[in-house]
Amino acid sequence: MAERRFVKVYSDGAFGSNEIWVDQKTGVNYLFHASGYAGGLTPLLDRDGKPIITAVPTEKE
Repeated sequence: MAERRFVKVYSDGAFGSNEIWVDQKTGVNYLFHASGYAGGLTPLLDRDGKPIITAVPTEKE
């Protein structure tokens, strides 16, 4: 089976859903929000407008 590219690292919400997903290849964090039949995905940005990056373990680790 192929390795999953995206991993959910955070989830909350009762009526709507907020989730943070991390791209395993780039480390970029994305916010996914869903409410009813609608949803949206956007990269998480820091105060300077740069994407938030999570360290991704290399294959040697």
